[in-house]
Amino acid sequence: MAGFEAPPPGETDFGFTPYHRALWQCGRCRHIVNVHAMDLEGIYDADYWDRTYGGTKMAETFERIMSLPPEKSDNRARVERVDGVARAMASLPAPGDLLDVGSGLAVFPAAMREKGWSCVALDPDARGAQHARDRAGVQAVAGDFMRVDLDKHFDLITFNKVLEHVLDPVAMLTRAAGFLKTNGVVYVELPDGEGAIVESAGREEFFVEHYDAYSVASLSLLAVQAGLQVDLIERVREPSTKYTLRAFLVRPGIAG
Repeated sequence: MAGFEAPPPGETDFGFTPYHRALWQCGRCRHIVNVHAMDLEGIYDADYWDRTYGGTKMAETFERIMSLPPEKSDNRARVERVDGVARAMASLPAPGDLLDVGSGLAVFPAAMREKGWSCVALDPDARGAQHARDRAGVQAVAGDFMRVDLDKHFDLITFNKVLEHVLDPVAMLTRAAGFLKTNGVVYVELPDGEGAIVESAGREEFFVEHYDAYSVASLSLLAVQAGLQVDLIERVREPSTKYTLRAFLVRPGIAG
């Protein structure tokens, strides 16, 4: 449906040579796949971290995002929605235990901590985990979620724009279910390819580092394949203009 011979405007140049990729969309579920032969496995190495967050960049970006007014902040809108819906779904009289997988800048666990949640930020890079401790003021674990040993269960496990970056999102969601408390909730946020493609195939929802861009149908199928049940899916246009899908998932039989 669309092809690229060079990175579109705004995409990080990872130095792929040659650069060739195409977007394919399922005619039935409207899911979109990035099709190419470029190896993405090494793009999040130490060099990427240094170029993206080196020096004071990570702290400065964290402070800038945390200081945005609510009407201009994707993160504040996300926090308000997740806090309210997850507490209601999990029947929590007060904020509970949260695991944020792929925490990155840690702005989400930082703002959830302000709401009263007990947060653990998990990031594959030790420097990201240390940043979460120092700046977000939360517990943090450095490691691969598929291998790390967690010694507790959680009321809420969140994946904010994470699963589009992994080859096997089903396996990651399946593992997450094993760390849920009985009435626990998994929150998933993904690029809405079905919505974004109407505007442009060059949008960030389809950048090379995303294996997939989702539809309401394909996100629902992802949950089912992971042994989870969809309680709520929402399609939103964020203050940043990103097209986004939000989903709240539970174990089968738990949804109200």
